[in-house]
Amino acid sequence: MSIQAINVRNQFRGKVANIIEGPVVSEVDVETPAGIVTSVITTRSIRDLGLVKGSEVVALVKATEVSLAKL
Repeated sequence: MSIQAINVRNQFRGKVANIIEGPVVSEVDVETPAGIVTSVITTRSIRDLGLVKGSEVVALVKATEVSLAKL
């Protein structure tokens, strides 16, 4: 499968830095030029995508809400 176009504007290319695997969901840390982006996805998806430390990925961020707190 190859992606030819996508409407998500916030894309971060990087490499998998760490995977904390759980029985159902797992955390995937992606090292990007902007810093670490962490994704929580199903453990099944990690296996299906063949993700391992060092895999090249694109983190796609689609947020419908951004909350702010005054400091």
